[in-house]
Amino acid sequence: MVIGIGLLLLNCEDKQTSKKTDTTIAKDSTVTQTKVTPKKKQEIDYPKLTDANAMEFFLEYEKENKENKVRITTDFGIIEIELYDKTKFHRANFVYLTKRKYFDGTQFYRVVKNFVIQGGSSDDYNIAKRRQNIGHYLLPPDTKRGYTHKRGAVSMPSSEIENAYKLASPFQFFIIQREDGAHYLDGEYTVFGEVTKGMDVVDQINAVKTDEGDWPLHNVYIRKVELIE
Repeated sequence: MVIGIGLLLLNCEDKQTSKKTDTTIAKDSTVTQTKVTPKKKQEIDYPKLTDANAMEFFLEYEKENKENKVRITTDFGIIEIELYDKTKFHRANFVYLTKRKYFDGTQFYRVVKNFVIQGGSSDDYNIAKRRQNIGHYLLPPDTKRGYTHKRGAVSMPSSEIENAYKLASPFQFFIIQREDGAHYLDGEYTVFGEVTKGMDVVDQINAVKTDEGDWPLHNVYIRKVELIE
């Protein structure tokens, strides 16, 4: 299956690619030097995710993070997607990675004409480091919610590791571009959202020239992914 071959990219390191202010205060003719140190923004202590703790983490995370609309800014324009509430682990995963800005600077690294565009990876060292800091984990499939691989469907590829349960690679996603969909993928991969705006952008990306490995000859960057109202 063509998508099975192209999804060898969970860890794909592919072929392409603070401050102190001095304030002087005058009071009763007496000059005093006061050093003011801005408060540091409190950083959230995220756990490093593994197969052992990821599902429990997302079970709690999705209860407090109900966002389901996302804007993806690419070199070709904006794609907006809606994440399905019923596929809660996959929605929570995508929201989590978006809030941690994982996708910013990644690429649509696989483009198959009249079929699919696949994004969320890069050969950039910083992206690999970012992924490493988040953790190494897979998500179980959630394919019985009635969602299909229609045109504009957003789905999650399985890991490059051969596994009978089609455990999904959480850092990557693909969008079906084919006009009549790719329904033979139903039941194999988890559809967790759909494009609500920007299918013309998906079509433009799908039309770029690629090499024999389906990698665009000119990198197609995902400049920013953000949650919207």
